[in-house]
Amino acid sequence: MSTIDQSALASGHPLSVNGVAIETAAIDDEIAHQADAADPQMAARHALVIRELLRQRALELKLTADGTTLDDASLDALLELELNVPTATRADCERYYESHPASFRHNDIVFASHILFAVTDRAPLALVRHKAETALQQVLSAPDTFEDAARELSNCPSAKVGGSLGQLLRGDSVPEFERSLFDTQGIGVLPALVNTRFGFHIVRIDRRVEGERLPFESVEADIARFLGERVRHKAIQQYVNVLASRARIEGAVLGEVNGPLVQ
Repeated sequence: MSTIDQSALASGHPLSVNGVAIETAAIDDEIAHQADAADPQMAARHALVIRELLRQRALELKLTADGTTLDDASLDALLELELNVPTATRADCERYYESHPASFRHNDIVFASHILFAVTDRAPLALVRHKAETALQQVLSAPDTFEDAARELSNCPSAKVGGSLGQLLRGDSVPEFERSLFDTQGIGVLPALVNTRFGFHIVRIDRRVEGERLPFESVEADIARFLGERVRHKAIQQYVNVLASRARIEGAVLGEVNGPLVQ
């Protein structure tokens, strides 16, 4: 069973997997890639532990050489050998199609507005998030102040017109913002911040114009691909959890594995 030091959460505690130490410099480098995480320090430690678990298993199976890092080819070979991922059937795809009608529409139009709190190198992420959350609560309690708040607070050029983005079709915005527009049905200010690569958004849906539903045959292949990726993601999570349960991990508490290497 995995031996995990529950008190080893301090940033200076040594990190190792089965006695193999992970250097502080590697943790510091990984923190830079985990800046958006709630706790970048622990997210970095988790990512490095997962990587080392996979490297050690690949080494055990002679898929990589000792003293080398785990490259993409070795990782792919390891997962191909160790994972059994079922293929989505037509019935699986049909069930998903019927249970997610909003995802398979054509020419839907959403009229929306937003207030952008941009993430930059000049302001700590936590500070920007707190400012956005405070503004969201104020707008939710007084929706008629949305335009004034946009003019005062938004870091988007749309601030000049009260945050209005006009009409939007699928594909007009980044995927994470698009989901907030088209995968919901409500009108008004969304109850939670929308997090994108640009920052934190307070989003208001002003109006919807429904398009047409796409026929199942035209989206079946896309659904099958999506379901396959989702099942594979879950299988990798479970696989890494099994590796962790057999390992001696010090300096991190993995919990339920969910990170960049298992996506």
